[in-house]
Amino acid sequence: MKTYVALIRGINVGGNRRLPMAVLTDLLEDLGCVDVRTYIQSGNVVFRSATSDRSSLARQLTVVVSKTHGFEPHVLLLTPKELEHAAADNPYSEAAKNPQALHLFFLDEPPKTPDTAAMEKLKTKTERYQLEGKIFYFYTPDGFGRSKLGAAAERLLGVPATARNWRTVTTLVEMTRTT
Repeated sequence: MKTYVALIRGINVGGNRRLPMAVLTDLLEDLGCVDVRTYIQSGNVVFRSATSDRSSLARQLTVVVSKTHGFEPHVLLLTPKELEHAAADNPYSEAAKNPQALHLFFLDEPPKTPDTAAMEKLKTKTERYQLEGKIFYFYTPDGFGRSKLGAAAERLLGVPATARNWRTVTTLVEMTRTT
């Protein structure tokens, strides 16, 4: 059995694309997953599966959610090692004091041609970012919700992404250690 971390994009946001975590747990168990544990209501799940083909498992989850709830969520599956590596490579140690200020954008693949010129134009004086492979670290001490760069990051990176704040990332790392 392999442990996975599922980052499901865009569910339960603003009352849209509702998928209760208890239902998500049941759906994963129906796919043969075990030890399913969720964190908050925004699509963060740690579980174990006999399936070693991550892309197949992600597609299966997308299909079952589509059939049962009428929308196709973007599902990104990570291994615990990938998540730990992303956390260990965090270039913004000050996030420990303000975990809501750092967001990690988990990308489907490394961007081939990110528009860094546009990123530089959009970022504020206090915002900083760093792209490392399939992780875009974005530190925004004045608030993520007001950030123009935060809102445009996926488009400017040119690849599908889902963002999690530092508190969520570190909590998910801890959850993988107790599975």
